[in-house]
Amino acid sequence: MRISAKADYAVRAAVELAAAGEGPVKGDAIARAQEIPLNFLENILRDLRTAGIVASRRGQDGGYWLARPGSEVSVADIIRAVEGPLAAVRGSHPEDTVYPGVAAPLQRVWIAVRTNLRAVAENVSVADIAASALPADIDRLADDPESWETR
Repeated sequence: MRISAKADYAVRAAVELAAAGEGPVKGDAIARAQEIPLNFLENILRDLRTAGIVASRRGQDGGYWLARPGSEVSVADIIRAVEGPLAAVRGSHPEDTVYPGVAAPLQRVWIAVRTNLRAVAENVSVADIAASALPADIDRLADDPESWETR
């Protein structure tokens, strides 16, 4: 799986908002804290607002905040808001793919890949990340030395 800069920045911005609590946070403060280009961040925040993950208010006392508790905002929610489905095959859902002949079982491989992505991304909230308190299953996966191999 390739995690785009947009998805990475979106998660980092949401974690910054989760850490800030309920008050509005200026876009430029998020951009500085997470070293995200402000123009790019504003587009991401617009996508997150459209998806109902972020709320905003204009003006001197304005800014951004999470529209619901950080514990209810998963990494998967954010990725879907800025990128679409977690696992797409040539722009389609894996269950919509059909392969001829001996490649037919490949559909099941893509469905299994999506299931494993969901098992991680749907079970980590921005509040977990902000509090440095990842679920034990996630820590176990990340602690496995093979997880750190780049192959």
